[in-house]
Amino acid sequence: MAKATASRTTQADGPTSLGIETYSRLRQDILDAVWAPNARLKARELCVRYAAGLSPVREALNRLLSESLVRHSAQCGFTVASFSLSELDEIVRTRRWIDEIGMRNSVRDGDDAWEERVVMACHRLSRTPRYADGVDTLRNPLWYTAHRAFHLSLIDACGSEWLKNFSMTLFDAIERYRAIARRPGLERTTHQDEHRAIADAAVGRNADLAVSLLLQHYDLTAQLVREKLHRAADALPAG
Repeated sequence: MAKATASRTTQADGPTSLGIETYSRLRQDILDAVWAPNARLKARELCVRYAAGLSPVREALNRLLSESLVRHSAQCGFTVASFSLSELDEIVRTRRWIDEIGMRNSVRDGDDAWEERVVMACHRLSRTPRYADGVDTLRNPLWYTAHRAFHLSLIDACGSEWLKNFSMTLFDAIERYRAIARRPGLERTTHQDEHRAIADAAVGRNADLAVSLLLQHYDLTAQLVREKLHRAADALPAG
């Protein structure tokens, strides 16, 4: 009886686990701009690419639809969300609002443990290579994880799980745009200095400076992305 129960559990959990794996891989490919904006996501082609059945693929697509990384229409089915300059501006503007509140509240209310989290997150990020070995435009996935953790640490003591969750949604939304800025012709060598300066101001309890540096950091990223998008404006929707 125990063996039968274990077998049923494995069968029940299998598709869900595969769905999570398929979702994670497809999501990462979208964030890395492996899938071009507006590209059609045909279920059977995804099954082959990600070695998954139709059920896990559909589960992944529906989750990505809820995150606005994928669109769906009766005419085209599932497609990758488009890029537009107007959306970029909206994401950056909203992120500035949200993270300023999170930063100020964290600087005001954060304890010693919060300071340690910020310092450690900054240290891990500084020790993580930004690009894959030998490929200066292929992002190291560990850097993405460390980068995300660093920005979360800055607002981690804000007192609102809703704010933190929404901030990370915005972080992921702009990640697709950051992927464009990693293409040849756009160089940025000041990431670590920017991150360290933000962390120092935060743990130094200088809220005004920390916020100013954080917003400058966001604006510089957006500026680099806009430059690349302008170069390919004829391939973008009007927004």
